[in-house]
Amino acid sequence: MQTTEILKKALSGDINAFQTLFAEFQNQLKSYLYRLLTDRNAVDDLTHDTFIRAFDKLSTFNQDSSFKTWIFSIATNLAYDHLRKLKRWPVDAQDQGATLAIGTPEIAQSFRVVHQTSGAGLYEMKEHIDFCFTCISKTLPIENQVALILKDIYDFQVKEICLILEKTEGVVKHLLNFSRDTMTSIFDHRCALVNKEGICDQCSQLNGIFNPKQNQQEERMKLELLKESKKFNRQELFTLRTKLVQAIDPLHSSGTDLQDIIMRCTRTAIGDVEDFFDRKDKTS
Repeated sequence: MQTTEILKKALSGDINAFQTLFAEFQNQLKSYLYRLLTDRNAVDDLTHDTFIRAFDKLSTFNQDSSFKTWIFSIATNLAYDHLRKLKRWPVDAQDQGATLAIGTPEIAQSFRVVHQTSGAGLYEMKEHIDFCFTCISKTLPIENQVALILKDIYDFQVKEICLILEKTEGVVKHLLNFSRDTMTSIFDHRCALVNKEGICDQCSQLNGIFNPKQNQQEERMKLELLKESKKFNRQELFTLRTKLVQAIDPLHSSGTDLQDIIMRCTRTAIGDVEDFFDRKDKTS
């Protein structure tokens, strides 16, 4: 059945047709929400809430945008309500997370258990670079983070982002420029893959812990990001980083369970989570 026919049936109240349309981009939606929320439980809840709210409001879909853009708009509003209860992340969130893990043997052991027992507990440096991108993006104001991720990671057009954020084209372009400049500046000063004087080499350090037999330098050199860093073109480096991130699904990668538990440690360190071992978050 053609998508237009399915949409027509959905608009007439056919929940099965609606579910078929929703399923076409559900994985991408959940991936997007995870990058915003960094909490699997919240992602599942908000995905469910998005489905319910969208179906309830289906009569308001006037087809000025694609069905996907309309759904992402609803999900973004729900995510915004969730995120505004929390402080934006400090630039050194990952440093705080590392300090907590090093100083808490039980947490460090939980990392090892996931790595050794989970089917998604492998460690790859490129996945941690994706993790890092998410952490740094959470230092931005919410609207900036949303605009950046929608455009640079999920390839939404500016006009679509305007509809999602209810902003003019000029405002969205300003949000994007500010976000890219801010992220680039942070990476310039923090990332040892970009700048040999960068203070953060966490991806390589973790590679040494979880892949002790693997040559770290060889792993680093596999990354186009590192090769291009020799040229040190800030804009090109940021673009390469976003291309790497685009290729990774943080919820379905080979190391998603390991990266998620590292993320939880980071969230605990900065106060997003009350207790690392308590699955109840502040906003639950």
